[in-house]
Amino acid sequence: MHRITLLLLIVLLIPDLYIYFTYIIRKVKNALLRFSYWIPTLLLGLLYIYFMFLTGDNALSHHPLGIGRLAIAIMLFAVPKLLFMLVSATGNLLHFLIHPCPRRPFTTLGIILAIISFGCIAYGSFIGTTRFDVKEVEYASQTLPAGFDGYRIVQLSDIHIGSWQGHPESVQELVDLSNSQQPDLIVFTGDLVNQRSDELNSFLNILSQLQAPDGVYSILGNHDYGTYYHWKSPQEEKANLQNLIRQEKDMGWKMLNNDHAIIHHNGDSIALIGVENDGEPPFSQYADLPRALQGTNGMFKILLSHNPTHWRREVLSTSDIDLMLAGHTHAMQGILFGHSLAELKYPEWKGMYWEGKRALYVNIGIGYVGLPFRFGAWPEITVITLKKE
Repeated sequence: MHRITLLLLIVLLIPDLYIYFTYIIRKVKNALLRFSYWIPTLLLGLLYIYFMFLTGDNALSHHPLGIGRLAIAIMLFAVPKLLFMLVSATGNLLHFLIHPCPRRPFTTLGIILAIISFGCIAYGSFIGTTRFDVKEVEYASQTLPAGFDGYRIVQLSDIHIGSWQGHPESVQELVDLSNSQQPDLIVFTGDLVNQRSDELNSFLNILSQLQAPDGVYSILGNHDYGTYYHWKSPQEEKANLQNLIRQEKDMGWKMLNNDHAIIHHNGDSIALIGVENDGEPPFSQYADLPRALQGTNGMFKILLSHNPTHWRREVLSTSDIDLMLAGHTHAMQGILFGHSLAELKYPEWKGMYWEGKRALYVNIGIGYVGLPFRFGAWPEITVITLKKE
């Protein structure tokens, strides 16, 4: 928390100090107008202090929506000012070193970049989070049973339903869009909630409308275990997970916890395998892949595993699984010019990846954690069509 506070002070205050002493002092003579420049920063600072230090322990758990909106407000002010400062300061430095290098072009460029960044952050916050993107993907394999040629699977991931409180119409749109793809099967690859199972209470009727002829199957993600919430006891944490599993069953979803199901279609069959979360440390590792694979020898296999790093850590080297479906990365909720900060952590962070004839597909998710923001990494509904080569 202290590191976050220090970073916030640096990002928020240094650009303000630069702009104030470089421009405001010189251009604005009225003391009241000068003071008014600091009002947004003061309000944001007071709100930060309120949420982080005056609302009791575990503020991030008890006030995630409020803190998320505050973070966006800080970004709307801090990022444009930071970009402007960097460009303007560069112009001032060059003017000092290479006289008479003009400063005005740098000031103009800084203003343009500040306006663009403000618009992108505003768009990503107010529009990007509900800009559902239906992605059509094909997976072709010689080993696919002929009866599954053209079989359609809708993959959803990382709904993080706690972030949708007060917006049931968006979740209804998600469900309607998914059903309209006419899938044969719907799979959900983890992180249904942010921290607690009761986040799901007001959305049970909506999510239970997800329908496909061969059913809706799901697995657990790291957030579903509730480990990011400060529970009063281990028993309370365990009860929370059991309640989530019961709720998914009540919605008609079939959870595969280190288990598998045999899917029959047009006289053929494939194995749908699901494991509990298996992430790189410090994320939980509860998967038991050998147990889930028992009884699937010789079959075409699709694995549901939340974290894409599981593919290289275990799946490729110890199994003959043909296709793995994952989520988890969110593409860090931001993609610009085809790149994302997620690349720094995840070798496979979005889309389809191949190793020979075997593949991994990473869905970048529907919801968000922390920041109510998505830009470029629009909430994804994946339609995977299986093809017989």
